[in-house]
Amino acid sequence: MKKITVGIIGAGRIGKLHVDNLKLIPEITIKAVSDVVVDHLQQWAADKGIPTLTTNYQDLLADPEIDAVFICSPTTTHAQIIKEAARAKKHIFCEKPVSFSVEETIEALHTVKEEGVKLQVGFNRRFDPNFKKVRNLVQQGEVGQPHILKITSRDPQPPSIEYVQTSGGLFMDMMIHDFDMARYVMNSEVVEVSAHGTTLINPAIAEAGDVDTAIVTLKFANGALGVIDNSRQAVYGYDQRVEVFGAKGSATADNCRPTTVEVSTAEGVVKDKPLYFFLERYTQAYIEEVSQFAQSLLEDQSVVCSGNDGLQAERIAKAAKESFETGRPVKIEHTELVEDKVILN
Repeated sequence: MKKITVGIIGAGRIGKLHVDNLKLIPEITIKAVSDVVVDHLQQWAADKGIPTLTTNYQDLLADPEIDAVFICSPTTTHAQIIKEAARAKKHIFCEKPVSFSVEETIEALHTVKEEGVKLQVGFNRRFDPNFKKVRNLVQQGEVGQPHILKITSRDPQPPSIEYVQTSGGLFMDMMIHDFDMARYVMNSEVVEVSAHGTTLINPAIAEAGDVDTAIVTLKFANGALGVIDNSRQAVYGYDQRVEVFGAKGSATADNCRPTTVEVSTAEGVVKDKPLYFFLERYTQAYIEEVSQFAQSLLEDQSVVCSGNDGLQAERIAKAAKESFETGRPVKIEHTELVEDKVILN
């Protein structure tokens, strides 16, 4: 492929972000955007040079000029649209998670495999240069055999209760990024999960059946251990840190800040707070993930974050929720989905 024509399904915050980033890639043309309501998008589409708006995403799948679609609609629609897009021979970029059901995800990935199209899942943190360097250092043996992984991921403020009610819960919606990061950095599957959660920020979150504060411990197939802590409210900003400790040392990725200036006086030592939220923190990662997807299509390469990666993160999230609800560790049987087959135990 020398040029790629793209359609965007879902024009909320993340769909509009992908439009902006795709417009940075000369080989990509955005032909159409679909959303359940488009009247408010008319001026935006005109400003972005997008010729077609529609309330029916199937219009994009039926368009022979569109090579690939970005699925940025609600999670409950992802699996069905993936199957329809694959049957229409469209390559697919799908926001995380693929679905709230491991079984639905496997069915969707089977269809992708059968139709021979590419699917990339939107775990943008893999493309963050800091986290990527930690992974590379681990893979190069710089820290020796990995012993402990620590991930901290805390939002600056909770989402709306309306969002919480449809999000799939903290483990599937928020911590799923960290489950993917754990597999990515350690290059090893998770074989056991223990989860604890509580509501300390907003009682309405508990009333909605979710938690706002959680800690999960992981056991990896390579023998290493991991711990992830999540909070829906860090009053000082978006707290995103990763550390891998091993036999020869450790590698740590700290928070990104507006500047690296540190002021030391008799009163204390002061530096900037972390960048406020994910749009600022992961600007470059979002650009890089769509650039890598485009490259995989232009050069017929494998995608960086595959359907299998989406599946395995969902399985860890499901196990975490089960552990939280039962108060017991949950083992995860090894499963693998590769380009040409699915192996399930």
